[in-house]
Amino acid sequence: MNTMIRRLVLDVLKPHVPTILDLATALAKVHGVAGVNLSLDEVDQETESVKATIQGENIDYDGVEEVIRNFGAAIHSIDEVVVGKEIVRNLRPCRRGRSKSTIVPA
Repeated sequence: MNTMIRRLVLDVLKPHVPTILDLATALAKVHGVAGVNLSLDEVDQETESVKATIQGENIDYDGVEEVIRNFGAAIHSIDEVVVGKEIVRNLRPCRRGRSKSTIVPA
């Protein structure tokens, strides 16, 4: 089965070197990726925790994973994944803690 991935939000643990600029540039070259946003979440003596938002059409997850691994980094978690013909976005919470959603044409 072929899943069309449109957006991934990943929690990535990486060493200080190479930089997030280098990692973002490499991720942007993966098949299906239209844009990459990396933001530094946490820093310790040897590593950085980075939130990676990757968007595009039919993103090659294996390619994303390979780039991250080649940078000496690891995916801690997949925090969000969007698949399918359209992007569904949560707009605002409704009563009883449920979110109201809308479909955004791709």
